[in-house]
Amino acid sequence: MLELAGIGTLETLYMVLFSTLLAYLVGVPLGIILVITDKKGIRPLVTLNKLLGGAVNLIRSVPFIILLMAIAPITRVIVGTTLGATATVVPLFFASAPYIARLVESSLKEVDYGVIEAAKSMGASTMQIIAKVMIPEAMPSLLVGSAIAVTTILGYSAMAGVIGGGGLGDIAIRYGYHRNEKDVMYITVIILVIVVQVFQEIGMKLSRLSDKRS
Repeated sequence: MLELAGIGTLETLYMVLFSTLLAYLVGVPLGIILVITDKKGIRPLVTLNKLLGGAVNLIRSVPFIILLMAIAPITRVIVGTTLGATATVVPLFFASAPYIARLVESSLKEVDYGVIEAAKSMGASTMQIIAKVMIPEAMPSLLVGSAIAVTTILGYSAMAGVIGGGGLGDIAIRYGYHRNEKDVMYITVIILVIVVQVFQEIGMKLSRLSDKRS
C-alpha cells in the first residue's frame, strides 16, 4: 500500500507541476494581454480584449470532468492514449491556462496606475512597463496566485482518476471506492492534504519574501 501511495504521489506531482508549467507559459502572456488591451489599459484594443476574454470565460465555464472527456480525441492525438499521468497533463493544461490567465490579470490590475503613469511619462515602452513595473509590483500577488493555481490543478488531477488518469485520484477511486478499501482512501486523502499545505506554505513564504513593503 505504501509503495502504491508513493507511486501515486510521484505521478500526481508530475502531472500537477508539468501541467502548471505549461499553463503558465500560456496563461501569463494571455493575462498580460488581457490587462494591457483593456479599455483602461496601456494599449487599449477592446475588440481583441473581448474576444480573448470570451474564449477564456468559455473554457473556464466548462466543468473539468466534462472537459476531460470532451478533449479526449485531442489528448489521444497528442499523447496516443487517454489513460495515465502523461495523458492527464493535456486536459489539465487546457483547464488551467485560462484560470491562470485570470489570476495573472487580477494581480496585474492591483498595481497602482500612478506607478504605470510615471513610467510612461519617463518614456518607458510597453514591454518595459510590463517587465520592469507591472510584474515586479504585482509579484507578491502573482506568487499567492501561483499557490492557489497549483492547489486547484491538484484538485483537477484527482478528478482525472475517474477515467484512469493516474496519480492519487486514480488510486483512491480504483482501490478506495470500487474495492471499498477505505484505508487506501484515507491515505490518499491525507497525502493530498499534506501536498496542498506544502504548496500553499511555499507560495505564501515566497510572496512575503517578494513583498517590498514588508
